[in-house]
Amino acid sequence: NMNFLSGIWWSLPLVLVWATPPVTSSWWYMGAVGSSRVMCDNVPGLVSRQRQLCRRHPEAMLSIGRGVAAWTAECQHQFRRHRWDCNALERGQRLLGRVLLRSSRESAFVHAISSAGVVFAITRACSQGELKSCSCDPKKKGSANDSKGRFDWGGCSDNIDYGIKFARAFVDAKERKGKDARALMNLHNNRAGRKAVKRFLKQECKCHGVSGSCTLRTCWLAMADFRKTGDYLWKKYNGAIQVVMNQDGTGFTVANKRFKKPTKNDLVYFESSPDYCIRDRDVGSLGTAGRVCNQTSRGMDSCEVMCCGRGYDTSRVSRMTKCECKFHWCCAVRCQDCLEVVDIHTCKAPKSAGWISRT
Repeated sequence: NMNFLSGIWWSLPLVLVWATPPVTSSWWYMGAVGSSRVMCDNVPGLVSRQRQLCRRHPEAMLSIGRGVAAWTAECQHQFRRHRWDCNALERGQRLLGRVLLRSSRESAFVHAISSAGVVFAITRACSQGELKSCSCDPKKKGSANDSKGRFDWGGCSDNIDYGIKFARAFVDAKERKGKDARALMNLHNNRAGRKAVKRFLKQECKCHGVSGSCTLRTCWLAMADFRKTGDYLWKKYNGAIQVVMNQDGTGFTVANKRFKKPTKNDLVYFESSPDYCIRDRDVGSLGTAGRVCNQTSRGMDSCEVMCCGRGYDTSRVSRMTKCECKFHWCCAVRCQDCLEVVDIHTCKAPKSAGWISRT
């Protein structure tokens, strides 16, 4: 599973830690102290190929830590208005792993966005000279042509191919140990996440010549902000395709014949999602009790949908805001502090507000 980096992590001087739940899957932690062999041999849940890569590229593990922060924040941003909000922790209970043990639409998104996060982090580290094994894209040399004419490759093009290669080797190693349906699903969604990062690689150029006349151009390829990848994968989540294994067990076929066959860019899932209305450890649901809802919305964040029909409480709170802002020449905006009274709506808890667990 791709949940090997899904824990809460802290970065301390010379120490990178992922706090982990019991290792029943690939949750893991890493303390970057001592030799890479000792460090990597003490990471629980890794398969032999992952340990080899860890020993060979210990500095890459630190870069992946930044990728964890990027994709976790992006996942929480995309799901901020939904019943399941991509939060891994609540009172010490690590629930994201439970979500990933299912073959749901949410699991598909997390695999894709976390795989993308590894690509993004490793590629960025290459360009910034933080890894011994890679640097800027070596293929972007000499001259080339585009719609605007001829240009010279210069600067530092992001080495996206190396980032994808490293992420594929490290992330997919766990899934390649198994031949079951979930492994095939995870491999597909991992690849979709990697492809999404490359989709937004863009050419940037700098003009040279008299008064910036652009008689000469120097160009390079750069990754777009990770938000673009997140927004794209969010659309793929909303259009994810339910599949079943084909008869020989080598691939997928659509569960509903009316839908198109998934492409390599689509997300796929096997089982329907729970409603996430109540606390349920088995499905990784925190429930929606206490969640803020939007009384005027008609979307997923509306009080009717978010609160699952249980109703909501309203509390009146006071807060300071900036008001009566005026532009002063030149060049400042000055505002006053105003006290604003607003109503906050929060979902009621179900009559039985405790955890549901079938185990």
